[in-house]
Amino acid sequence: MSGRAVLGLGLAAVGRPGYINLGRDRDLPPGRGVDDLRRRTRELLDLAWERGVRHFDTARSYGRAEEFLAGWLDDAPRRGAVVSSKWGYTYTAGWRVEAEAHEVKDHSLATFERQRAETKALLGDRLDVYQIHSVTPDSPALTDPALLRALAALAERGVLVGLSTSGPAQGDAVRAALEVEVAGEPLFRCVQSTWNPLEPSVGPALAEAHAAGLRVMVKEAMANGRLSAPRGAAAAVLGPPAEAAGATPDAFALAAALHQPWADVVLSGAATTAQLESNLAARDVRLAPQVLEALAEAAEEPGAYWRHRAELPWS
Repeated sequence: MSGRAVLGLGLAAVGRPGYINLGRDRDLPPGRGVDDLRRRTRELLDLAWERGVRHFDTARSYGRAEEFLAGWLDDAPRRGAVVSSKWGYTYTAGWRVEAEAHEVKDHSLATFERQRAETKALLGDRLDVYQIHSVTPDSPALTDPALLRALAALAERGVLVGLSTSGPAQGDAVRAALEVEVAGEPLFRCVQSTWNPLEPSVGPALAEAHAAGLRVMVKEAMANGRLSAPRGAAAAVLGPPAEAAGATPDAFALAAALHQPWADVVLSGAATTAQLESNLAARDVRLAPQVLEALAEAAEEPGAYWRHRAELPWS
């Protein structure tokens, strides 16, 4: 594999009892209590660390994921660990799988100040990257002068300030973020976007971000389980090329992201140690340029992809 992308571990699937991921009801411990998911998270973190993973991603809206990660970091010295988190969504499900709303979005200065204090109380000075969660082109986070100054002040204290994106206009959001400056200096130094063989449309914008010096992170590389056999029907599109590469569909999908020349970190969203072991095999998958080019045939129209994602159940 050319390039320098590394695999990281995201905690969206294990920090709360409900999440959008196909087959998740088979992945989590019975009852999904706080202690159950804390133990599961620690198992995943221990395995990831043992296998050389050093980037760990979480968010304020991932239930108690920041708390779980902080507890694990407290257990032993983790030299070289890189911690990224996100603010902008508030977890509202009250530790229930069935909830009217699992999270509420608000990109205001008040939310930033509240959630930054919450993150600091848990992670202290171990936070390396802090991102605005799910920015769209019309987000006030890109234009609010007071918020931008507060983010710049955080950057001055050594935290890499960034954003994550979602929706069919991810590319527009990334390009809008590249134009944001505070005191004549670019503000955002990291971007995390959804990219996978079904939804690669943000790729050109991420290439521009990478060229501008931003750290580029890939999330949802398996399309919330749609590219994980046998759960997601869409995994069939990866069957023949994955088999030819000697890889499982999940490892193949992650490898496709790792091979992108603009990618720096590709996140596994594993919920079990078996899934993580399978995901980690992506690091050894070699894909020829013609294989990557052929994946373009699997791409869906962005609007259709995001409508399908919105219809996936929380489970």
